[in-house]
Amino acid sequence: MNNNDNTINVKKLTLTTEWDKVFPKSDKVEHSKVTFPNRYGITLAADVYIPKGANGPLPAIAICGPFGAVKEQSSGLYAQEMAERGFYTLAFDPSFTGESGGQPRYMTSPDINTEDFSAAVDFLVTNPAVNPEAVGVIGICGWGGIAISAAASDPRIKATIASTMYDMSRVDSNGYFDSADSAEARNALRKSLAAQRTDDFVSGTPKLGGGVPDVLPEDAPQFFKDYHAYYKTSRGYHPRSLNSNGGRNVTAVIPWINFPLMSRADEIESAVMIVHGEKAHSFYFGSDAYKRLTVTPGKENNKLFMVIPGASHTDLYDRMDVIPFDNMEIFFKEYLK
Repeated sequence: MNNNDNTINVKKLTLTTEWDKVFPKSDKVEHSKVTFPNRYGITLAADVYIPKGANGPLPAIAICGPFGAVKEQSSGLYAQEMAERGFYTLAFDPSFTGESGGQPRYMTSPDINTEDFSAAVDFLVTNPAVNPEAVGVIGICGWGGIAISAAASDPRIKATIASTMYDMSRVDSNGYFDSADSAEARNALRKSLAAQRTDDFVSGTPKLGGGVPDVLPEDAPQFFKDYHAYYKTSRGYHPRSLNSNGGRNVTAVIPWINFPLMSRADEIESAVMIVHGEKAHSFYFGSDAYKRLTVTPGKENNKLFMVIPGASHTDLYDRMDVIPFDNMEIFFKEYLK
């Protein structure tokens, strides 16, 4: 190996050629599959959706999420819908997940996953079919927080939507509803994860944390029942989805404990729209993230918080009558031009 070779090479991936999405294919868009590398040399796989008969360059949107999903689920649905509305859209699998590259599988990283969004932007701004000055992102669920992190670090992103967002660094370090927000609780978690690292090193195979279970516990909270209704039924099940199957690696939690995703959210100058269901258990993530955003001088209306009455967390995964696509279209057409 030549240690002076600093070239990023695109690894060839084997991508399925069949339509294996959990939603029907639209006859209003053209669909294709592409690959591109991120800054760490991991090759990502993505679905491209373009309005039929469109003449470029088009405004473009990169989309990812939910956190335990693949591009054949919610992100692809969002991408296809936004393509019908005139955008060049890219729904991608993150590193270590789905059809994308990266070893070991089922790992996550606040740094690498934020980079995945910027890698998608790399692909878009260098694409002749795209207007490089009109690129935005949509992050769904845990990818909503990552999208905000990407917007804070990458000014090429001109508009960001975080839909039914989780702040993964907050939930992993503090527990749900900040119920384990103490040094004692975090140190106990760190000890458990350190022990698991040792076991993984010895076995050579990282232990999976488990996705949504096939059989719900009798005392499962409503939001867990909602996850089951999406990931474990024909509505949203996909064989490559983490939450539909074995989940991500147990040790994937480690870096999120010390990495506050929202730490630079107040420095985002571009437009941000946070969309959350009124009844979502995750509502506090979106509400608190919005409070961290600051109004850009001269752009008093470019930070928005939209609450969907009566909607749960997973309603914004695929409920076409609930997801505010009309408002999303208006938002992107305002800031991607």
